[in-house]
Amino acid sequence: MSEKKMTSIGGQAVIEGVMMRGPHKIAVAVRKPDGEIIIDEKPTPKIGKIVKIPIIRGVYSFFSSLVIGVQALTFSAKFFDDEEEMKKREAAKKKAEEKKNKKENKDKAQKDKKKENENGLSDAAIYVAVALSLCLSIGMFIVLPNLVTEFVVPNQEAHPILYNFIESVVKLVIFGGYIVLISQMKDIQRVFEYHGAEHKTIFCYENGEELTVENVKKYSRFHPRCGTSFLLFVMIVSILVFSLLGVYENALINIGLRLLFLPIVAGLSYEIIRFAGKSKNKCVTWLNAPGKWLQKFTTREPDDSQIEVAIASMKAVIPENGEDDKW
Repeated sequence: MSEKKMTSIGGQAVIEGVMMRGPHKIAVAVRKPDGEIIIDEKPTPKIGKIVKIPIIRGVYSFFSSLVIGVQALTFSAKFFDDEEEMKKREAAKKKAEEKKNKKENKDKAQKDKKKENENGLSDAAIYVAVALSLCLSIGMFIVLPNLVTEFVVPNQEAHPILYNFIESVVKLVIFGGYIVLISQMKDIQRVFEYHGAEHKTIFCYENGEELTVENVKKYSRFHPRCGTSFLLFVMIVSILVFSLLGVYENALINIGLRLLFLPIVAGLSYEIIRFAGKSKNKCVTWLNAPGKWLQKFTTREPDDSQIEVAIASMKAVIPENGEDDKW
């Protein structure tokens, strides 16, 4: 067994697969419907010195993770079309094979076009998807809680403490309800099993054990540096930061200030989870506890085949120099 360490390698569950992001490479491993594990690898984007500055690195990490996550989901989704589409493709393939001698050039053009379409969304479409997801998140967790609080507390400036308290409660209820709701969806439960496989695999690697299914199965699916924990920290930090901004009668000013300080909230949250992930202090353990508890909803115990996929993704991004991925 090698020496234990904390790794900077992190990941994300995708459709029937796992994405791992290492210091030099990003890999998405997906188990296709025929059982084959296919891996897509690409270099990790290089970052400048300014992006390594505390707070700024958190903002960069937040937005880059969104972009990379959408790209990974797009790659995994292309293998799982609906049944009707699959039948159409099978029929088209059979017809093409029957006529391949007469339409060789045409078939080649169709194949090239199909390959181009299967490469996933264009860069522009990726950023549009990220922008839409951000707008949805802002609407659910900033605009909606603010509007609800405006209705409950009509004279905001006279009752700033009550306003901040109710806004915080509404925000936490929406966040918790959203997590619980999606955890009940059958398709999402499958993704959460891969999420558990990702965490177990990272734990196994951090403990210096060989990445085998039996070794990975021994470890917990609750990891302190999980994205779920990060989102919870974002919620808590936003409550603390927004409570310092003051309360104004105009709802647009309240919402505008919260949007303006959102990057600071993301940066602070990143620094907190970065510190919490390194420290073994008992107080920090308590700080990590709510995030781990929330992971009971966002992770599930994986089966052996899912662990195999997570291991394949992890092995693809482990650097040759073991010092490169230290947390």
